[in-house]
Amino acid sequence: MSLTVAIQMDPMESIDIDADSTFALALEAQARGHALHHYLPRDLSLREGRVVATAAPLAVRREAGDHFSLGSAGSVDLATMDVVLMRQDPPFDMAYIAATHLLEHIHPATLVVNDPAHVRNAPEKLFVTHFGELMPPTLITTDAGEVRDFRERHGDIVIKPLFGNGGSGVFHVAPGDENLNALLEMFAAFHREPIMAQKYLPAIREGDKRIILVDGEVVGGVTRVPKEGEARANLHVGARPEKTAITAREREICDAIGPSLRENGLVFVGIDVIGGFLTEINVTSPTGIQEIDRFDGVNVSGRIWDAIEERHRAVSKAAKT
Repeated sequence: MSLTVAIQMDPMESIDIDADSTFALALEAQARGHALHHYLPRDLSLREGRVVATAAPLAVRREAGDHFSLGSAGSVDLATMDVVLMRQDPPFDMAYIAATHLLEHIHPATLVVNDPAHVRNAPEKLFVTHFGELMPPTLITTDAGEVRDFRERHGDIVIKPLFGNGGSGVFHVAPGDENLNALLEMFAAFHREPIMAQKYLPAIREGDKRIILVDGEVVGGVTRVPKEGEARANLHVGARPEKTAITAREREICDAIGPSLRENGLVFVGIDVIGGFLTEINVTSPTGIQEIDRFDGVNVSGRIWDAIEERHRAVSKAAKT
């Protein structure tokens, strides 16, 4: 099977070829003979009912400093593509939401991964609340009094913006910390959205586990251990990746959410688990597959493309009947 694939992502110049999951997906697609095209989110348009993008043919290679080539850019009707990968980094803002609306015009005849409508309906910190029995105690509110009451009940808490990403704006507020009111004032000044507060999980010191699911099935995980003096386990703020095994509790979590992911066309998903509690479900631009490949000697990108190709075959078969 040879597919035409358009990748909606950030600039190729900015990616880290040893960590970027989209780069790994592009390498695997190219190895399978798929033709790649690259465009930026700002290059996406709806023109008289047609979804078009100013896109360029893309070739990739694992060579530091020379990891890609782009051909001549031109207007591409995305309905002529077999697959579109929506892989730009968050924030999950109105521009991101607008892109999902545009791509919804071509899906599923052109297979968009992940399904744009369900991406729109599944922001990381809200989608997870549909599985509340798997989560730590959680509050979502704009009411400062609610947050203060939540800390009174749970003592040690974490507060964070509802649509933040990459650990930005995440604060550990210990019992008696006099900064809580100032932090709530800051959030109110800069965000119209509610904030999320969660009971602090001391197990974060042992690591935040990123688990990758493909079509609802577990394919691997990596533990991200925060550096000393840091409550965030994001790799780009200094966390250390470590090899891990999936526990029985974590498989229970994955079994609980897997059918919903599969039914909603969320092919490539990364969940975050701390001390046996589900904290986030990442469906926009999950990361972690290169770290898992190195630790476990697997090919997560291959599993993802197997799932994409199977879905494409199903769509093509349905269109012919």
